[in-house]
Amino acid sequence: MGNDLAAFAKENGVKYFMISYTDLFGGQRAKLVPAQAIADMQKDGAGFAGFATWLDLTPAHPDMLAVPDPDSVIQLPWKPEVAWIAANCIMDEKSVEQAPRNTLMRVIDEAAGDGMHVKTGVEAEFFLISPDGKTISDEYDTASKPCYDQQAVMRRYDVIAEICDHMLALGWGPYQNDHEDANGQFEMNWAFDDALATADKHSFFKFMVKSVAEKHGLRATFMPKPFPGLTGNGCHAHISVWDKDGKTNVFADNAMELGLSAKGKNFLGGIMKHASALAAITNPTVNSYKRINAPRTVSGATWAPNSVTWTGNNRTHMVRVPGPGRFELRLPDGAANPYLLQAVIIAAGLDGIRSKADPGKRYDIDMYQFGHTVEGAPKLPLNLLDALREFDNDKSLKAALGEEFSSAYLKLKHQEWNSYASHFTQWERDHTLDI
Repeated sequence: MGNDLAAFAKENGVKYFMISYTDLFGGQRAKLVPAQAIADMQKDGAGFAGFATWLDLTPAHPDMLAVPDPDSVIQLPWKPEVAWIAANCIMDEKSVEQAPRNTLMRVIDEAAGDGMHVKTGVEAEFFLISPDGKTISDEYDTASKPCYDQQAVMRRYDVIAEICDHMLALGWGPYQNDHEDANGQFEMNWAFDDALATADKHSFFKFMVKSVAEKHGLRATFMPKPFPGLTGNGCHAHISVWDKDGKTNVFADNAMELGLSAKGKNFLGGIMKHASALAAITNPTVNSYKRINAPRTVSGATWAPNSVTWTGNNRTHMVRVPGPGRFELRLPDGAANPYLLQAVIIAAGLDGIRSKADPGKRYDIDMYQFGHTVEGAPKLPLNLLDALREFDNDKSLKAALGEEFSSAYLKLKHQEWNSYASHFTQWERDHTLDI
């Protein structure tokens, strides 16, 4: 694709562009711009009042301009006259350092300076639920072990197949779709890519899934734990690092344990070293901690970690190495900001490589059954406040992500926690009324 969006519109029958950016809370914000006006918008950006979204800005700040990145343009397969395009935020001709996509691009550049090209894939799980959000959408999806349920996935064939058809048309390389471990839950997988491309696709995927679900009279949610007793929505990330040309996997070394090179183990060491702090990014909501600290679910397992441990091909740990040259971080959940998720993984891993961090002992036990026997492995934060405190205390991770971003994120997330903590609940009445 060329860089001229006006020409792209003419060639592809696009009438409108959605110039989109993602705020600190993962909210997707957009302006719908007619194709006749896109040339000026491509040059100068679309104007937004930053304070009106979740960014640490005031009403007195000047316009924030979202400048579209033409390499990210995606024509909506379900409405081809519209094209979505990710944008980078600027203000007073300077990058808005706290903006998530800008943060990711800075970290990618930092890694590139060390000759590292990070490639990732994500497994974004979601529920199809009733429009009011109170129940799953399929009343017959009631099995106690519903994972891979053949009948249940076919009852939602129209939705799942339409989304997969769209990914095929976009050239994403989707390769499998399944009913997941909770009633009403699904997962769809597509090929891994450069970290920025994966973040853009992840962002668009959430928009697409919600849009197609609404078209079918349903609602899609990526909420980490929308229903008590059921497995939550994870967003597992698969990570590998390649040379500067992107052709040789520098994590792969068949002579090493599990086929993971020394550099790969150091990157993993960085993830382990910063795990409790990066949870504030990978698990960014109050509800997130209902998933990673959940009791056993109806299916018999939560499939989420609660301790900082790593392993081979074993899904009960925070990190598993399923094959040579890559590893899977199982900590992130469905609420993770697509851009900040990638940024914090790269930042932690880069620090691990630079400091030659040791990931520590490998455990191959069933953590759900024998986790209590592990000594010395930190427990993941019990709640969002603990995670924010861990992040605030991790000076090197904050510096790697940028002080302006880190300060803004902590400020707004503490406000969110305070709002939650001051919320009056029925639980309090039930447990305190007769004290």
